[in-house]
Amino acid sequence: MKDLKKWLSAMRLRTLPLSISGIIVAACLAKYNGVFDYIIFVFAILTTLSYQILSNLANDYGDGVKGTDNDQRIGPVRALQSGAITKQQMFNAIKINILISIALTIGLIFFSFKAQHLLLAFVFFILASLSIYAAIKYTVGNNAYGYKGKGDVFVFVFFGLVSVLGCYVLFAKQIDYIVILPAIAIGLLSTAVLNLNNMRDIVSDVTANKITLAVKLGAVKAKKYHYVLIITAIVLSALFGVLYYKSPFNLIYFIAYIPLLLHLKTVKSVTNPKDFDPELKKLALTTVLLSLLLGIGQLL
Repeated sequence: MKDLKKWLSAMRLRTLPLSISGIIVAACLAKYNGVFDYIIFVFAILTTLSYQILSNLANDYGDGVKGTDNDQRIGPVRALQSGAITKQQMFNAIKINILISIALTIGLIFFSFKAQHLLLAFVFFILASLSIYAAIKYTVGNNAYGYKGKGDVFVFVFFGLVSVLGCYVLFAKQIDYIVILPAIAIGLLSTAVLNLNNMRDIVSDVTANKITLAVKLGAVKAKKYHYVLIITAIVLSALFGVLYYKSPFNLIYFIAYIPLLLHLKTVKSVTNPKDFDPELKKLALTTVLLSLLLGIGQLL
């Protein structure tokens, strides 16, 4: 039981709901357009969760080896940092997770395309390979892109565009205009979660020479960047509601704007980076809530 708890902690279960936000939106829009498939949905969820867990383990390993996770860092103590899991154990877990991710990806692509859409199947094999590579290279290795201020771009692309657009294509075998605005909005909110995390860790990251975008911008500009991400996501998601309006129930996701605006108010007043930590969970859960309500709203 003790071993299970330390591995569950290393997997960072609280990050998993955010990773499937895009899948939820894509699935609901697929249902709206009459192309939803339960088997594809289940495999998409499992595959996405495996990628996120892989990313979390690799992040723990990469930051642990580099010494970025230290006593100065704010937030939950990581597995390597605490000594609960050794470097070799974490490395072995990463290798096993890669194999699981590959197996789930093969299953997802097979049930989505079979032998009828070989070109799309090939494209998704490439996307899957890039996703696994991105999950590992965020903090692992000498050229980890998370240490060069590129994490925001990757999160926007994979949590937004690939997650929503890509998952929708698994169902529909084509891209429809209806998924574009939600994909961008979810990508922006997911990027805001990363930026909030980086604003929290800005002091320790500077010490560890981890150059995130928040470090590059500085505390003041990183806040302004945060406002832009969230306000743009609100505007684009609201525009989606206007363009595809059929009934007031479609706009039920506007409820999620309340905690988002309250979040911006809190961020504006924060002067101590550690005070960003409680907002991380709130922002992630609000993103999941918006995704869920946006998708369900189209089905009402």
